[in-house]
Amino acid sequence: MKETREKALRCTTCRRAFHVGAMLWGRSVTARPLTERPYSQKMAEYSEQHAQSGIDAELPEIECWPNQFPGYDISISMPEFTSICPKTGLPDFGTVHIRYRPDKLCLELKSLKGYFQAYRNLGIFYENAVNRILRDVVKACRPVSAKVTGEFNTRGGMRAVIEAEYSSPSIPSSNR
Repeated sequence: MKETREKALRCTTCRRAFHVGAMLWGRSVTARPLTERPYSQKMAEYSEQHAQSGIDAELPEIECWPNQFPGYDISISMPEFTSICPKTGLPDFGTVHIRYRPDKLCLELKSLKGYFQAYRNLGIFYENAVNRILRDVVKACRPVSAKVTGEFNTRGGMRAVIEAEYSSPSIPSSNR
């Protein structure tokens, strides 16, 4: 006779509890989340507080030094960028690239490293982190143009790449 038994399992990825009604030879016949909520209702659990988390947090100042040459680009990569998901508390890992054309000031790299390290304990969605980094870079050095790209590690089978750009409205495009 076929063996059946009831068992509660946890998903190894998201740790959600599942109730398995019947187990036949180690395979689940029916599995349903214990919460019984459709996926669309789960998204409602994200609040405005989650969405705004970290956007206005106090971070170390990015220092600058006077630029000596016009018309060149600077590329900076931070391959060990880490922040915290404000909803789950899990770490987000990725690489952040900054590419900018300096005007009168250049970013000082030691202070930029300290700025990036402050994200390690900051609850912020990585989409917001990329836009926040662009905002803070532009505020610090007022470049001719800037682009911040965040390439975030795969989680749940998906990889995300976020890009944010800035062009100075006061400098004609022919001088860029």
